[in-house]
Amino acid sequence: MALTGRTALLAALGSLPVGLLAPSWAGMLAVNAPLSLAILCDYAMAAPVRKLQFTRSGDTTVRLGDAAEVHLTVTNPSGRRLRAHLRDAWPPSSWTPGTEQAASRRKLAVPAGERRRITTALRPTRRGDRQADRVTVRSFGPLGLAARQGRHEVPWTVRVLPAFASRKHLPSRLARLRELDGRTSVLIRGEGTEFDSLREYVPGDDTRSIDWRATARQTSVAVRTWRPERDRHILIVLDTGRTSAGRVGNVPRLDAAMDATLLLTALASRAGDRVDVLAYDRRLRAQVRGRSAADVLPAVVDALATVEPELVETDARALAASALARAPRRSLLVLLTSLDAAPIEEGLLPVLPQLTRRHTVLVASVADPRTAKMAAGRGTVDGVYEAAAAAQEQSQRHRTADQLRRHGVTVVDAAPDALAPALADAYLALKAAGRL
Repeated sequence: MALTGRTALLAALGSLPVGLLAPSWAGMLAVNAPLSLAILCDYAMAAPVRKLQFTRSGDTTVRLGDAAEVHLTVTNPSGRRLRAHLRDAWPPSSWTPGTEQAASRRKLAVPAGERRRITTALRPTRRGDRQADRVTVRSFGPLGLAARQGRHEVPWTVRVLPAFASRKHLPSRLARLRELDGRTSVLIRGEGTEFDSLREYVPGDDTRSIDWRATARQTSVAVRTWRPERDRHILIVLDTGRTSAGRVGNVPRLDAAMDATLLLTALASRAGDRVDVLAYDRRLRAQVRGRSAADVLPAVVDALATVEPELVETDARALAASALARAPRRSLLVLLTSLDAAPIEEGLLPVLPQLTRRHTVLVASVADPRTAKMAAGRGTVDGVYEAAAAAQEQSQRHRTADQLRRHGVTVVDAAPDALAPALADAYLALKAAGRL
């Protein structure tokens, strides 16, 4: 059976002495002219890399943990068939660890004058903008003995948005909000609520709710019903200083604070309140102001996507001044920060009277559930020392929280998974109490 093409050439190479295969082109040309000629011909017949044309399309945003698809269209305008290996390079955090090579490398064949599209599947592991690096192409000749290689810059950006895992808690909080809002039979009273309607008095009603003028005009006693005020202003401030960089489990404190911010934004905007968001440490990192109820949540998600913790001490005075400038009238000020003793006592407490004098203040912080586990540990020498350290940490956090409460601040201290629903519950409680 006759051998043709690459098979015949490799069979011929197998009969040559190994010493004849010189490592340099000059040596090859000198001692092995047929092989050198075959390689040169193969190289000449490889499709040129520089003439290739690339365009991108596909997803530009994706939630953290979800998959995104970016399409790369390769056009071969030359008169030679393209046989290539292609690598579409992205930052390492664009992939699940261990999957980069399989996801970014492709074998590609494009006939002369035609185009092909390949799809790169991204699954980012961090928030922020992920930008395509470069496309590297290695174009082989028909025999696969030689190749041309080059790279092209084909820009594309995929913005990785916060995961918003706490959105699963939104339906239950909206149900409670409907109760508070008077859409069901539960109606509330108190300072800071709006008049809703009149109804007949029933035993057990608060006599302070009796409307004597309405009662005089009818034969039965009439009482006022109330609903929570709408169009309140809520300013959410994220502390992006060094304490926000700490990780609790596998989640940065800042990411847990962002998740709580998104749930509160979604809930408050549905309640008819105006929500602004500010991210600050020593300077402004991001802000969302003056958005409508329909636009505020997407705007907050987009603004927070690229915010990262800064390894600097937060300037509490500048943060307070920025908050007061953005909330000139009475508002609910929600500060997501650390409950560590030093930052609170040295930074927040001195400026707290400026905030509480004008606003209702709520401080939310991410607690480490491992601390409670360590505090309950016993049985070994190491366990006893860990329990003592954890108990001391818990005592300091409780003391710091008590200091804030003495200034009239509502404090929420919860583990990362529980922070968002706990903050939403605190907001609903303030609304039910008429403190907004």
